[in-house]
Amino acid sequence: MENKDSKEMMKYVNYAIGAIVIILIVVLVVLKVRSSKEAALNEVAPVVVDTTKATEDTSKGSVNSGSKAKPMSYADALIKYADKRIQLDKDCQAFPNNVTYKDNTGIMIDNRAPVARTVKIGTEYSVKAYGFKIIVLPDTYLKSKTILVDCDKSQNVATILVQE
Repeated sequence: MENKDSKEMMKYVNYAIGAIVIILIVVLVVLKVRSSKEAALNEVAPVVVDTTKATEDTSKGSVNSGSKAKPMSYADALIKYADKRIQLDKDCQAFPNNVTYKDNTGIMIDNRAPVARTVKIGTEYSVKAYGFKIIVLPDTYLKSKTILVDCDKSQNVATILVQE
């Protein structure tokens, strides 16, 4: 009789172990599905901007401000200022963030954010959303030969070393 009770007990233990394994599998699948949904929600879709129609921001401070010169297209500016461009991203981070230019050099401030930016490079400049501005490095601030770049409330996002 003990043998029969022992076999019956083992049967229930096996059922219990099987049920626990099935429950663990279900829990793991649910957790995996939930985490993949959260990951998908946290992904940011890239912003596609048609830069072929973008033109230079010729507002105050631009090289072409108030002049009769035709604003430069974004494509032309990328070619002309390829090695004299500071690009600001959506978080006001600059790339490159440490550069050297000659004094009185024209540089391109390239705003790749969906909002207008106030950029300080010795002087404050306003750059439209997804716009760019061509400025000349100010020589009146060259006592230290270093210009710190600020973007909105972010300070020192880039450093420009100015050579004579």
